[in-house]
Amino acid sequence: MTVEMPFNRILRGECVETMKTLPDGSVDCVFADPPYNLQLRGELRRPDETIVDGVDDAWDKFADYKTYDDFTRNWLSEARRVLHKDGTIWVIGSYHNIFRLGAILQDLGYWILNDIIWRKSNPMPNFRGRRFTNAHETLIWAARSPQSKYRFNYQVMKALNDDLQMRSDWFLPLCTGHERLRNEHGLKLHPTQKPESLLHRVLLASTTVDDLVLDPFCGTGTTPAVAKRLGRRYLAIERHPDYVKAAEKRLDGVLRLPDDQLEVTPAKREMPRIPFGSFVESGTLPAGCVVYDRQRRLKATVAPDGTLVSGKHRGSIHKLGALLTNAASCNGWTFWHFEREGEWLPLDVLRQESHRLRQTA
Repeated sequence: MTVEMPFNRILRGECVETMKTLPDGSVDCVFADPPYNLQLRGELRRPDETIVDGVDDAWDKFADYKTYDDFTRNWLSEARRVLHKDGTIWVIGSYHNIFRLGAILQDLGYWILNDIIWRKSNPMPNFRGRRFTNAHETLIWAARSPQSKYRFNYQVMKALNDDLQMRSDWFLPLCTGHERLRNEHGLKLHPTQKPESLLHRVLLASTTVDDLVLDPFCGTGTTPAVAKRLGRRYLAIERHPDYVKAAEKRLDGVLRLPDDQLEVTPAKREMPRIPFGSFVESGTLPAGCVVYDRQRRLKATVAPDGTLVSGKHRGSIHKLGALLTNAASCNGWTFWHFEREGEWLPLDVLRQESHRLRQTA
């Protein structure tokens, strides 16, 4: 039986059974940090058989690989059912399980978009000295199907990366310091707590304000904490009562950013199609103004009809830029700059400002 869709809650229970209560296509994005299946391999033990900062909890124990694969197939099937047709899923894992996860994702009809390497700046060393230090984990980012019109906030990722295209290798630290939740004995409460910086990047890349994010393996609440701060709705599932209690306490201390701070760089395809001439007509950038390229080597004058004039040459902001630089094409919005209060700004600023005004109108 399907219950009313809950929002901004942590549901205590098994992930598969709990997801079965959710409506079809009700979730915009899923982030999943499932069991690593380490218990079958014994990879995290020193020669003296003590655990090395690994997982020694009941939730990571499976009888064999078939049991693990069946569990994986069940929860990924439910995640796909509740995912919106244009939604995406992020699944993180290590070499112990990520290849099994990837194969099952493809078997179920997901469409893999990227594999992201999270390179840890402070990895756990290899104590036995018999292998390379395992310094990364892998995230698989996949759309619900090949037909999904999925969201990717390209401009946001570029802005986050100092205006350079974001790559698929992310250099981020492990969860440490005040962010790491600990029990009454000062020990790590959860062995695989993910850093908020990782979820910050994931959610900024693939969701927008008020999207619903589902985490079926909530742990100590990193996903809902970051979702709340970024103005996303969240729904999380966790079976361990201590983790649920810690996550809820953590969420009580998280504040949603103000609306004006949640604005991000819009994607070019989301920008309004506004002719440059409209800014000339309105007097925002009146005829007679002079615009320059970024280095201020080239200049042109704005004509009354919205074209630019440079010497004997005349054309649109795009065509004149291409002509003067002998290029096949030119994005005039970012190529040409105008002066405002002593600061030189790209023409694209006018379009962004117009976009914001339309959103608030």
